[in-house]
Amino acid sequence: MAIPELSPEARAEALEKAKAARIKRAQVREELKAGKLTVAQVLDMREDPIVGRMKISTLIETLPGYGKAKAERIMRELQIAESRRIRGIGERQREALLARLTK
Repeated sequence: MAIPELSPEARAEALEKAKAARIKRAQVREELKAGKLTVAQVLDMREDPIVGRMKISTLIETLPGYGKAKAERIMRELQIAESRRIRGIGERQREALLARLTK
């Protein structure tokens, strides 16, 4: 599938929309890191079109004390695909993730 040619106005609008999405996801990560949001609250935002597109690995890495290696290990243990996003996890995976991260 070829990338459609956009007018300068449409391109600028798309760039603004992408920037707003990045800012919102960064804000959610900051609130999670600061303790203003819990993992359960973020997972409950799966219907939000912006937050729902955040990767599970990014969510785990945001938590204090977790990094890339721990996130990969947890996802492997819980059998969550590396490319899985918040919107895409099932109820069993959600429960397993909450149980593992809220010990």
